[in-house]
Amino acid sequence: MEKAQEVQLQIMGQEVEAANLPEQTTMPTFPPLKNYKWWLKISIYVFFLLAGQTAATILGRLYFEKGGNSNWMAAFVQAAGFPIILLFYFLSPLKTSAANSTDKTSPSKLKLALIYVVFGVFLAANCLLYALGLLYLPVSTYTLICATQLGFNALFSFFLNSQKLTPFILNSVVLLTISSVLLVFQNDSTESKEASKKKYEIGFLCTVGASAGYGLMLSSTQFCFKKVLKQETFKVVLDMILYPAFVATLIVLVGLFASGEWKGLRKEMEEFELGQVSYLMTLIWTAICWQVFSIGCTGLVFEVSSLFSNIISTFGLPMVPVLAVFVFHEKMNGLKVISMLIAIWGFVSYAYQHYLDDYKFKTGGSNDSREVPEDSNKFNI
Repeated sequence: MEKAQEVQLQIMGQEVEAANLPEQTTMPTFPPLKNYKWWLKISIYVFFLLAGQTAATILGRLYFEKGGNSNWMAAFVQAAGFPIILLFYFLSPLKTSAANSTDKTSPSKLKLALIYVVFGVFLAANCLLYALGLLYLPVSTYTLICATQLGFNALFSFFLNSQKLTPFILNSVVLLTISSVLLVFQNDSTESKEASKKKYEIGFLCTVGASAGYGLMLSSTQFCFKKVLKQETFKVVLDMILYPAFVATLIVLVGLFASGEWKGLRKEMEEFELGQVSYLMTLIWTAICWQVFSIGCTGLVFEVSSLFSNIISTFGLPMVPVLAVFVFHEKMNGLKVISMLIAIWGFVSYAYQHYLDDYKFKTGGSNDSREVPEDSNKFNI
């Protein structure tokens, strides 16, 4: 009888010990493949990011190539498409996501307002800096400098979000950066005439500043999702796009009128090489594409991490010079092909890291390189 009681006590002790094991060992980096809904959502976000970024950059370049010269207008359309986000509030997934929300301590309205205003100011500054960079720099140089946002993002994520920089992730960052660096050596004969040395320096500094700001914004967005907002609804993602974009639009609009550039918009539209209708359509579709990009970018930050979102963004940068072959009749040379291949290699390197994470989880190994938030309900979609 005593031996039976001892055995029972041992079993009970093992159960208690198992119940007290750390929860982090029960969560993979990515959910299983059978969770097709989550993977479908990630695929849609990736498509939105790549399609929106590529189309918006091409249209932004088209605006300057065909006669546009207003920096504030180019910055304005990057944020002014936010009313499109309102359409997504009426989608059915919002109700389902809201019902599944596990957060019980949402931040105060004052704290939310402060977050949206700060991000809106950052967004307005980035829009203007990117517009100046695209105006004063050739496409290849502009693309090269934009690739530095990946390094900035990795650095900020290391401090803000405890991002683990494994060898494969570092390899991915280096390869994707090199992929864009190669583009600076190409010779695009159809690019706009070279800017003066002073303007070139301004464009260079503006693009570097915008890339650093973009990396900081992504890392800060992930930090807010995880530490401040602490909610898992699609509405939170939309709010993080809509309200900062609204603030940024107001700031840029004030700059447009304060600078006096608004006075020359009518003349600019009349002298646009493709016609007045094309002028309006270029601006409208640029605004739409930037919002599509924002949905994809913010969605990936919410579902995975800011670094993953930036990896996808950098992976899409070489697409711009490739599409410029068809839009601006530029020549496709060997460097562009090599750049694309290296970008794919870098992306595969990043994806392989996640394969290793999942493999370690399935085999009972430790996983210190996760990038997902701590709450495993993220995957219960």
